[in-house]
Amino acid sequence: MVEKSPADKKILIIEDEQSLVDLLVVKLKKAGYSVNFAHDGEEGYKKILEWEPDLILLDIVMPKMDGYEVLEKLADDNKKIPVIIISNSGQPVEIEKTKKLGAVDHLIKTEFSPLDVLNKVKNYLSGADGSVEKPAPSPLKAMEDPKVKKLGIKVLLVEDDSFLREICGKKLAKEGYTVYEAIDGEEALNGVKDIKPDIILLDIILPAIDGFQILHQIRSYKDKTIAEIPVIMLSNLGQDDDIKKAMDMGANDYLVKAHFTTEEIAVKIKKILGK
Repeated sequence: MVEKSPADKKILIIEDEQSLVDLLVVKLKKAGYSVNFAHDGEEGYKKILEWEPDLILLDIVMPKMDGYEVLEKLADDNKKIPVIIISNSGQPVEIEKTKKLGAVDHLIKTEFSPLDVLNKVKNYLSGADGSVEKPAPSPLKAMEDPKVKKLGIKVLLVEDDSFLREICGKKLAKEGYTVYEAIDGEEALNGVKDIKPDIILLDIILPAIDGFQILHQIRSYKDKTIAEIPVIMLSNLGQDDDIKKAMDMGANDYLVKAHFTTEEIAVKIKKILGK
């Protein structure tokens, strides 16, 4: 099969902020893509049906039909088009909802540059199925924000969902934390031993080794500097039994992803560390 060149790939921007549309159109066209746009969800969906884009950049809050409704209609009509959300919010509840509705990625308007958008577009259009995942970050590579004062606190973020990992990591870095990322149990346990974080944010549903097993291993270490590291469980599981199990195993707190914000995570960390 002959691979399409950028000129053969069509990008549809559905966004009501004209200045952002203008910026993205210029950047994407300069990269060689064919670009179209719409200023509300209703107009945007009509262009999806008429123009059949290869990828969609979609705002959430728009007139007539919002981004959630556009995603729902795409699912109802069985349209398998990669959708990257461009939003003012980076809250886990929004990310979880858009992901469930079929979005492949999420960008926050105040934090991305046109180059970030271009890189995302290239990634998702470079594979045959349009679903190329960027390489997982190393758990030993520190993420810091050079613009803020460092708190000298190391956070190990264990999360296999690239949306939440990126958004949460950036937010904590902006708060002055030094963030290390792991995407599975093996990376998490290696990271715990190597960097000895001050606190761990631990997802439960992970590849191979789940969060409960990781928590058990941490609490079983003979080295008290590791065994006593505070752990906040992050999960889609909100059942009382799961919460009780985590707390009985030694978790310091438990947050259900659909109910918390990144700001609340930062508050929890400060409270647990007493800083």
